[in-house]
This record gives sequence, structure tokens and C-alpha cells, in this order.
Amino acid sequence: MKLDILVLAAHPDDAELGCSGTIAAHVAKGHKVGIVDFTQGEMGTRGTPEIRLEEAKSAAKILQLSARENLGFKDVYFFNDEEHQLKLVEKIRKYRPDIVLANAVTDRHPDHGKGGSLASTACFMSGLRKIETMSEDGKPQEAWRPKFIYHYIQNNYLEPDFVMDITPFWQIKLDSILAFKSQFYDPSSNEPQSFIADPEFLPFIESRAREFGHRILAKYGEGFTVERMIGTSDLFDLK
Repeated sequence: MKLDILVLAAHPDDAELGCSGTIAAHVAKGHKVGIVDFTQGEMGTRGTPEIRLEEAKSAAKILQLSARENLGFKDVYFFNDEEHQLKLVEKIRKYRPDIVLANAVTDRHPDHGKGGSLASTACFMSGLRKIETMSEDGKPQEAWRPKFIYHYIQNNYLEPDFVMDITPFWQIKLDSILAFKSQFYDPSSNEPQSFIADPEFLPFIESRAREFGHRILAKYGEGFTVERMIGTSDLFDLK
């Protein structure tokens, strides 16, 4: 299955927190979008890998994804090395996306920066025809390099290179985040407190979306950074 957009995420819920409004906006336009999660988030304070996988399935339905996979990398312990690069190259060549959305280039959680770096490296490597990989049915894969890679902004503030207006899709974004109910504040839960299970965390997510939206005269926005200059052939395409 060819995807138009492939979202790469170090943990289940990274994509939902960082760019699910953008995902929903493009699905609504008829684009095929999928997510590949690197880990099962097993080192997280709350929940279990099994719960996180079920929550990811629920979020995938809310976002109407065309595909979602989990690579099973070790949470916290994966690196941007040959082993992990080649496994990710296989997925990029499998889905042949035109656009890749990846973790923030730097963030509070070290896995986010590592995930962003791994995504960038693998996207380049995927275009090298002398790197040989095999599909799931044992056939050689053709080289494929996405046209663009954009990094969604996560916990730490980064100055965005562009902002996506997600105002019509805010509720879908919120619903997809809340699909990961094991991870967020619940006064009836006996699980330990965590950074994202604080009652102020989700209001912070909304505040960030409002801040980015304000920058482009919209109610809600999601910010992205780029690896290379964005160009246009028509000034009226810029908003």
C-alpha cells in the first residue's frame, strides 16, 4: 500500500500529541496516512505495552489511518544505528510516502530527538539503491526516498518554520489523544503520577495549539520545522 504521508513516532501517542490535527486534515482531503511507532512505550510510568497497543488501535480508528505498525524497538534504548536504520528503511520502502512527519529534532524526552534523527537518516538511506532490503514476502524492495520530511514540535518550544491550521480538526485531535487514557490524568486511577498525567498537561497542549494558531490568525495550529528550504512558484499559495 502506498501512503501519501507516513508519520514516524518514537512512542505510541507521540503522533497524536504532535500532529494528529494535521493527519486528520489530510485524511479529510482523501490522502492516505499511516503511522509507524518505534516502541511500545514500555518504559512509561503508567499503563503496559499491551494497553498502549490497544490504545494505539483506538486512536488509529479515530484518525481513519490507512495503516499503523509498531516496530518493537526497545523504549529508551533504541539508537540511530545500522540495525534500527535498516528496519525503518524497510517500512519506508513498503509504504513509499511522499511526505514523512517525524519526531521533534530535540525535546525533553531523549527518544524524541533520537527518533527524529533516525527518521531523517533512514529517509535518506531508503533512496540508496545499493542498500538492499527485503519485503515481508521475501522480495527485494526498490529504493524510495520521500520528497519531504517535516518534524512536528512536541513538549519543548521550538520556533516553527510553518504552522498548519487544524481548527476544524481540533476535536478529532483531542479524541485521538484521549484514546491513550492510561497515560493521562484520571483522579480515580491508582497509577503513579507522571509528567503527562498531570491535570495541567492537556490544557498545556491546547494552549500550545492556540499559540501556534494565533501566529497564523487561526484558532488552533500545529507547528513544524523543516530540514531544507520550502519553495513555492506562486505567492498566492502562501497564507
